[in-house]
Amino acid sequence: MPVKHGEFDVIIVGAGIAGAALACALGDSELRIAIVEAQPLQQCWPEQGSAVSEFDPRVSALSPSSQQFLEQLAVWPAMAQQRISPYQHMQVWDAEGTGAIAFSSRDINSAVLGHIVENRITVSALQQQFSRAANVQALAPARLAAVSLATGELTLEGGQRLRAPLLVAADGANSLLREQAGFELREWDYGHSALVTTVQHSAPHSYTARQCFLPEGPLAFLPLSTVGGGQQLSSIVWSSTPARAQQLLKLDDRAFALQLGRAFEGRLGVIEAVAPRYSFPLRQRHAIDYTRPGIALVGDAAHSIHPLAGQGINLGLMDVKVLAEELLRAQRRGLAPGDSSVLERYQRRRKGANLTMMAAMEGFKRLFGHRALPVRWLRNNGMRWLDQNPGLKNQLMRRAMGL
Repeated sequence: MPVKHGEFDVIIVGAGIAGAALACALGDSELRIAIVEAQPLQQCWPEQGSAVSEFDPRVSALSPSSQQFLEQLAVWPAMAQQRISPYQHMQVWDAEGTGAIAFSSRDINSAVLGHIVENRITVSALQQQFSRAANVQALAPARLAAVSLATGELTLEGGQRLRAPLLVAADGANSLLREQAGFELREWDYGHSALVTTVQHSAPHSYTARQCFLPEGPLAFLPLSTVGGGQQLSSIVWSSTPARAQQLLKLDDRAFALQLGRAFEGRLGVIEAVAPRYSFPLRQRHAIDYTRPGIALVGDAAHSIHPLAGQGINLGLMDVKVLAEELLRAQRRGLAPGDSSVLERYQRRRKGANLTMMAAMEGFKRLFGHRALPVRWLRNNGMRWLDQNPGLKNQLMRRAMGL
């Protein structure tokens, strides 16, 4: 339906993956949607080359459940025509021991375990999709200046005012809307920084995601595929102490490639090329409540976890899926989007699932962070035992895939 300027049913702050997905999920409904984004929207596909520097250093490991949701939003086919990288196998091992686990999609009769996708491709697909919806008005670039929960009113820099019975914070881990709304957080610093980049290696990745646990933190090689089907590129996520991350950033490409190859035990051969490197601190955050009267948090605005299992964006997309379901259900029942019963159902359906995954990831991080010999012995024997128990291993695999 046509949108009346300034008056909406739902205002989404943030048009990254979570916010843009919510706008798509609510697109072409009877709800009047506004989405506010600080950066210009991506209205065309990014140029794609095969050099390491032409890949987005920010990637996501999208699970099959996330793929299904993106298919429901009618964006996955367009993404698949661009550049997505399926992986069918996963290898995890302890660099200080002999413990290792191998997963394969064949073991659970699935074509893939998931896809590694550059964030810019996912964002571009979602933003192009919601831009076609008649009931969605995008304000970008536009920045939030102030919020009044009493009236459901947002004021943007420049003085423009928007009002809706429901505001949705989808503006990331450092959410300004969450902060201005006064949500309380449980958070702590992991004492780690994540270094991300793209590399070219001499051996093919064979559509396998690999992660080794080093003394200072996990190192992941996530397989990337070029348009021609090449298998010599991987996205790197290397978690380490802030001091170590800074040291790695300062190395020239040749020295970094040598250290990276040594840390990864040469499992993909020689590191032949390295894209620019970036580093960011890792913190765990979890909002004590996901909702307050007239406002809801989704994605990283509600929770952020260590990237060691790549579950952050998958949890965020499930937040969006559930919130959209509840809002459309409320609309059919004649309830306002900001009705407390609507928001409470969303929180009940998502908070427990997110806390369970966050607890599991925290447990893995602490387990692999211990250097004491008895813990290392237990850890390595446990990994070998799990690898030899296909029933339990396959159950864990399905859980991580959202199946």
